[in-house]
Amino acid sequence: MINLGIKAALNPIAFQGGPFTIHWYGVIIATGVVLALLLAVREGKRQGIPEDDFYDYLLWALPVAIICARIYYVVFQWGYYSQHPSEIVAIWDGGIAIYGAILGGFGVLLAFCYYRHLSCWLMMDIIAPPLIMAQGIGRWGNFMNQEAFGAVTTYAHLVSQHLPNWIINQMYIGGHYRMPTFLYESLWDLTGFVLLMLFRHRKHLFRRGEVFLAYVMWYAFGRFIIEGMRTDSLMLGNIRISQLLSVVFFISAVVILIIRRRQQNIPWYDSGISKD
Repeated sequence: MINLGIKAALNPIAFQGGPFTIHWYGVIIATGVVLALLLAVREGKRQGIPEDDFYDYLLWALPVAIICARIYYVVFQWGYYSQHPSEIVAIWDGGIAIYGAILGGFGVLLAFCYYRHLSCWLMMDIIAPPLIMAQGIGRWGNFMNQEAFGAVTTYAHLVSQHLPNWIINQMYIGGHYRMPTFLYESLWDLTGFVLLMLFRHRKHLFRRGEVFLAYVMWYAFGRFIIEGMRTDSLMLGNIRISQLLSVVFFISAVVILIIRRRQQNIPWYDSGISKD
């Protein structure tokens, strides 16, 4: 199949008026966060956790997660940012790393649950499905910024994947068509979200903390494979940082799952007990 013409890339700016510029990247990320919050609040009520706890957590976690995501990205792109220090804060142009955000948000969650006397495992269980949904949505911000792409490919190959033209056109980057690895990860994340939502309330399936551990294993496994397809990975020497972390997180989750399964006093996820 022959491409009859390449259309211009989609405008990454959603709105611009005077000194204000709103990027689609931010709009998409914000949409994912709002939807995740609503789902977490709904499940929290079911588990006996007041909705204010989720709002308060987000007020602390969101800025910390964004800062950590940016720091993570800048650190592993320091060769560039050391020469362009004024761009370090230009987060609106993209350049955040989801693993940095997850680590930052996780750190805040540990402190938040400690001070609120909440079960950290239960909170993680509640947040895990909305989080992976938000990650799947957020990948479309990369799509608008033409980031998180894979190797050079052909128009015909993209058509053979039954992709619509508006995706194919956006994958024309730097004079070449690229594999839409952002899409693969988005679909992987959203599939994980559906599975967790379908099975987390199954009787005697998940113990406390295992919904979160299932999320970690699912995401880490998919991210490891998809990261290997990307050509814009953050690197530490010859190692893709995200692949290294994926291996660490996956193995850690499996080990923790095995250890916790040997403990007989851990309640089932749906027990409704919100405090340790």
